Amino acid sequence: MNQDDLLLADTNDVLSTLRDLFYLPPNTVYLDGNSLGPLLKRVESRLQKTIREEWGQDLIASWNSHNWIDLPVKVAEKIAPLVGAAKGQVICADSVSVNLFKLLVTALQLNPKRTRVLSVEETFPTDLYMAQGLQKLLGEARCTLSRVKEASLIEEINDETNLIMISHVNFRSGYVNDLKVITETAHRHGAMVLVDLSHSAGVIPIELDALGVDFAVGCGYKFLNGGPGAPAFLYVNQRHQNKVEQPLSGWMGHRSPFDFSADYIPRPGIAQYQSGTPGIIGLSALDEAMTLWADIDIQDVRRKSSALTSLFIDKVQNAAELSDLEIVSPLDVETRGSQVSLSHPDGYEIVQAMIASGVICDYREPEVLRFGIAPLYNSFEDIIRAVDLMKDIVKNKRYRDPAFGDRNDVT
Repeated sequence: MNQDDLLLADTNDVLSTLRDLFYLPPNTVYLDGNSLGPLLKRVESRLQKTIREEWGQDLIASWNSHNWIDLPVKVAEKIAPLVGAAKGQVICADSVSVNLFKLLVTALQLNPKRTRVLSVEETFPTDLYMAQGLQKLLGEARCTLSRVKEASLIEEINDETNLIMISHVNFRSGYVNDLKVITETAHRHGAMVLVDLSHSAGVIPIELDALGVDFAVGCGYKFLNGGPGAPAFLYVNQRHQNKVEQPLSGWMGHRSPFDFSADYIPRPGIAQYQSGTPGIIGLSALDEAMTLWADIDIQDVRRKSSALTSLFIDKVQNAAELSDLEIVSPLDVETRGSQVSLSHPDGYEIVQAMIASGVICDYREPEVLRFGIAPLYNSFEDIIRAVDLMKDIVKNKRYRDPAFGDRNDVT
């Protein structure tokens, strides 16, 4: 892509005006949206209102006067169309890890004769950790985690399986798992599916209802731009609701929390998957961030994502300076999420050198450089700048500066 083509691509981009809605530091290319989305200007204004007016002036009355109490449902209903869910199946609460625990227990209760939870070695570690913790808590007679390689998942689904727990997009490679095939295979064997949407919600069209997915979780701080530690969401297909009680029976999941009854009675429907008092500042930020999606076609987002990641890969493949870097992400755009991952023994140092020069990306063990591409604010020019910088850093071995070898707590 020459300079004229580059300018034309950015000029013709139907999403290009969205970039101005974000705070993006000058002279910086931000390619870490798959880890933390940047601040939306409208979110800053909303938080000022929430803090100064609602909390600062109206105090506790805001639970009613500003409908704080309804935010978990209000935010969830904005997320629901983005993941292909009808009303009443998504709730916004807690973290991905906590929500995984709720849904793992739900699945085991729905079919207690089956104790096998099947997952893959390559899935996001917190998913595996929660299942491991549950196995220790309940004992292997009630919960057994089986881990297999991603490539052999389908053949490992059997009639003993209770639940398949899978990430929609592999956080290291960006590989997109085929939810249709996984769900159809699981259901043929009488098993259920729990999918982690953290690396796909907001960049890939998702049809939970249409595919018949049983459960899902996702976070609000990556491509949804809800802020660091933003509340997570969970999905329970309508056909599974009201059959069992979720295990974290906190007061916000009670049918009448302000009756202050000593005995727990769950709310009907998805609302029972709330637990403790919702965090209003985080919910306010995510609620405002989700207003951005009212006029965005997710298909446009996916098309731009595919074009940007394809351009990135093409530039890497054609750069002699980068011949020592292996492309970890799928070359097939249909099975590639909105990221490009490369591998190099000095991957951490290369990432640190890039960050120091104004291209923000991140590193994941083992030896993986990740470039998360967010179509709402990333441009074709961003991609060219990032690859050109990487070429210079690798060619001139700038990453060998000892300062770039110091490991940060967060990589």
